[in-house]
Amino acid sequence: MTRHSVERRILHGYAVWHHLRRLRRRIGEQHTTQLQDLNVRCHVTAADNFLTWLAGERLTSGSCTQPDLERWMADPDFSYRDETGHFIRWSVQHRHAHGLTCGAVRWTGPQGTIDSEKRWADARRLLNDNTLPTADRVAGLLLILYAQKISAISQLTVDDVDITGEAVAIAFGTSPVTLPAPLATLVRELVATRRGKAKIGTPDNSPWHFPGGQPGRPLSDSRLGLRLHKIGIRPQQDRSTALFTLAAELPATILARMLGVHIQVAVQWQKASGGDWAAYAAEVSRRTTS
Repeated sequence: MTRHSVERRILHGYAVWHHLRRLRRRIGEQHTTQLQDLNVRCHVTAADNFLTWLAGERLTSGSCTQPDLERWMADPDFSYRDETGHFIRWSVQHRHAHGLTCGAVRWTGPQGTIDSEKRWADARRLLNDNTLPTADRVAGLLLILYAQKISAISQLTVDDVDITGEAVAIAFGTSPVTLPAPLATLVRELVATRRGKAKIGTPDNSPWHFPGGQPGRPLSDSRLGLRLHKIGIRPQQDRSTALFTLAAELPATILARMLGVHIQVAVQWQKASGGDWAAYAAEVSRRTTS
């Protein structure tokens, strides 16, 4: 068996016997959500990227050493950090790789200072600065207001947005979220004008809200991240701040549906943020209307 076929067999096992089997067991007879599908695709893409890099370096999963792994992770084009780590740990567990360590990352709160003022200042700027590209404004607002991952934002399609009359709703997780008027207007504009570098013809030909440079493909996560950096948005830190804020303000059930995560993950975020929905709801109930 050739080296290439061995690596393809490993990737097939990871995709089918690990991710797809686990997903089918979790959902039963229900349909997968868009984010569940995206999660599997991101993990498999990360594994494929890593195996392709190994082949380019004349390495295999079995011959890769810790210095090799760290060299790959130091590459500026390296993406899907958490997903790649998951594949490496799986490979070691199933004896496809040896002696490699890639620590799991659990979100326990934002890294760095919680800068809520910057969050709202960024939101106001993105809502009102007409000199910025509409796509970048929408992507930044979805990240800092709704704590969406770049990987989820880049994969949004026309089917994820529902425009009915004056109302604009977008499906992030398992339930659609109705957008407020300023952001709704920007999303309407994005739907009408979206076009990637490779686009020829009308915007309706592309299903992606953030089309990329290759025909039929969305904008890559790394490219979208670079665009957000250029307009002053720090994707990792600013999303962390958004998560922290939302976890303190929303009940775990709503947070889980909006983000498309398991309820236990939402509860962990709430605990990390110190959010107490019962106390928050009680405080709101005591407010008097003016």
